[in-house]
Amino acid sequence: MAWEPRIGVNPISWMNDDLPSLGGETPLEVALEEGRRIGYRGFELGNKFPRDPAALRAKLGAFGLECVSGWWSGRLAGRTVEEEIREVERHAALLAESGATVMVYGEVQDAIQGEIAVPLHKRPRLRGADAWKAYGERVTALARHLLARGVRLAYHHHMGAYVESPADVDALVAATGEEVGLLLDTGHAAFAGGDPLELLRRHGPRVCHVHLKDVRPAVMRLARNRAWSFLQAVLNGVFTVPGDGAIDFRAVLALLRQQGYRGWLVVEAEQDPAVAPSYAMAEKGFRHVDGIVRALDAGQEAA
Repeated sequence: MAWEPRIGVNPISWMNDDLPSLGGETPLEVALEEGRRIGYRGFELGNKFPRDPAALRAKLGAFGLECVSGWWSGRLAGRTVEEEIREVERHAALLAESGATVMVYGEVQDAIQGEIAVPLHKRPRLRGADAWKAYGERVTALARHLLARGVRLAYHHHMGAYVESPADVDALVAATGEEVGLLLDTGHAAFAGGDPLELLRRHGPRVCHVHLKDVRPAVMRLARNRAWSFLQAVLNGVFTVPGDGAIDFRAVLALLRQQGYRGWLVVEAEQDPAVAPSYAMAEKGFRHVDGIVRALDAGQEAA
C-alpha cells in the first residue's frame, strides 16, 4: 500500500516571522503561487495570512492549498492553564475551522530564540522533577482542551527555549499525558546535539507533526564555539532545506513510514532569501522529500 503523506511547506522560506527583514517585502500571494507550482499541498501559517477563518479558506482555496497548521507562542511556563486557554481560543478556532488538525505549540516564556544578542547557552531551563511535573500538567491540560476542539497540540522542541535538548524532550514526554503530541523537527533536533532518528525511535507514538529541515554542521560548530544567538546562527546559514545539508532524510522518512505516521511532512528552513532564493530552495526541498517518499513506496511494492 502506498504511503502518500501530504507534503506541505512553511512560508519561512519566503518570509521570516522572527526576522521580518528577511523576505518582508515578498507578498503572500507570491509564496502561495510558487508553493503550489512546486507541488506542495498546503502551507503552515505565518504573519501575512488572514486571521479570519472564511478569509483564510478563501485565500488558500484560490491557490488550491490546504491549511496545514499554525504556530502558537505559548507561555505555560509562566501563566495558568485558564489564562492560556483564553489567549489561544481564537487561534485554535482559526485552525479548526480551516481544516487543520494539529497546532504547533512553541513555548516562548523566557525563551531567547528571538533575541539576536543573547547566546544560545543562556536559554531557560526547568530544573528538578517538581518543575517538570507542574509544567507537564499544564501542557497536558491545554492539550486536552484543544482535543475537544478537534486540534491536537504538537509540542515544538526549539533552540533557545525550555525544551531544546534530547533530554528535555524525554522529560517533557515523561511529564505529559498521551494527549500531548510531539512535533519532530529534524533541524532543531540536530542543532540541539541530538539525532532526529533516535528521537523518533524513542517517541514515535507521540509524533503527530513533522518539520523537515536540514543542517550545516560547520555552521552549528561555529554557533557553539562563538556563542552565537539563535538568530545569528540562522543568519549565518545553520539551517537549509532537506537534501542540502547533512541529515539522512531517507532513514527518517523510512522510519516514519514504518511507524505508520499519517500526518503532514512540512519542509521548513529559516534562511535569508537574498542568499538562498526562496523558489529554488523550496523546490529543492520538495524534490528531495517527494523523491524519497516515492522511492520508499516503490521499494515496498517491489518487495
